[in-house]
Amino acid sequence: MEMLKSNFIAFVIVLLSLSACMTTKTQVGTYREQQGEQYTYAKAKQIWLFWGVFPVGRASANTPASGNCEVVTRRNLGDVIISSLTLGIVSTYTIKINAKKDVVPAEK
Repeated sequence: MEMLKSNFIAFVIVLLSLSACMTTKTQVGTYREQQGEQYTYAKAKQIWLFWGVFPVGRASANTPASGNCEVVTRRNLGDVIISSLTLGIVSTYTIKINAKKDVVPAEK
C-alpha cells in the first residue's frame, strides 16, 4: 500500500512539472516589430471534454483593433488541477491576448 501511495505522489509531481511544456505563443501582425510595453489585453478559458476530444463552445477573447497582438495558449496550475480531479474528463486551457502600448514620441 505504501508503494502505491509513493508511486501516485511521484506521478502527480511529474504531471504537474510537465504542464509548463504546454504553452503556445503566436504573434499576429506586426506585434514582434512593435516597440512599447507589453500588457494583457484580454483573457479567456477554453473547456474540453473527454481528454480534449470535444470542445465545449469556443472561447472568445477580444483582440486590439489594429490586429497586432500575441496569442498565448497554456495550461496553468489551475487547469492541471481541474483535469487531474476529473481524471481528464474535463480539461481547460487559458488563452491570453497580449498587446503593446504605443510609444508616444517625446516633444521637442
